[in-house]
Amino acid sequence: MSERTHIFIYSKHDESSLQKKSILTEMISKQGFNTVDDADSANIIVSLGGDGSFLQAVRKTGFRQDCLYAGISTTGSLGMYCDFHFHDMETVIQAVQHAEIEVRRYPILQVIVDDNPPFYCLNEFSIRSNIIKTFVLDVEIDGLHFETFRGDGMIIATPTGSTAYNKSVNGAVVDPLLPCFQVSELASVNSNKYRTLGSSFILSGQRQLTLRLQQDGNDYPTMGMDNESLSIQHVESVKIELSDRIVKTVKLKNNSFWEKVKRTYL
Repeated sequence: MSERTHIFIYSKHDESSLQKKSILTEMISKQGFNTVDDADSANIIVSLGGDGSFLQAVRKTGFRQDCLYAGISTTGSLGMYCDFHFHDMETVIQAVQHAEIEVRRYPILQVIVDDNPPFYCLNEFSIRSNIIKTFVLDVEIDGLHFETFRGDGMIIATPTGSTAYNKSVNGAVVDPLLPCFQVSELASVNSNKYRTLGSSFILSGQRQLTLRLQQDGNDYPTMGMDNESLSIQHVESVKIELSDRIVKTVKLKNNSFWEKVKRTYL
């Protein structure tokens, strides 16, 4: 960490967040770090807020591969991405000074909608009907037809994203050390005509998932990438796979993924 001294702080622009950002800037400057106004000049990117702010920080700075990300919670509790409390920054500084931190590597999804450029998701990609009507997806794995889905939509989650939207629809919680992604259904309709697995399934990071929308007039879906929406007028297919990119985050040695899961849910 000694060679990483240029820090960009991402925060909301309300008065409370900006005040905390000012306090944090002064605090880390006293420890020999430099704060920068341009994220491209940073080698450490810090988010202030909750997990949503962390996701925004990663997305707004372009899923940087050459820097570390750190989440500092200002909500009073730690999240799945925020390893540090704003009101306990002295502990964080001591941990940095005594090398009591580690680097965690999170896999991310690459999503290509039709012929558009790829975009990336740290938590999940979701696709849902945009009107009060089910829609139909042909699901392919590595180019082979697997099932035909009819229902409200699907969630494709990374291991870290498995604890979010995916978990709320009874998807499995997956260890982020496993390079994979998970597919979960939203209100599937099973009949003689449409038949799905009926449960979440996990694909290796070497697989490619393709969702083809049947062109029946309901081909303008709502698509979510983490906590942002993607609006495309007409969709024919979506290709999803695990990216060769990763997000590197700073963690305390005594704060593993499963300790976070236990603290959050048990």
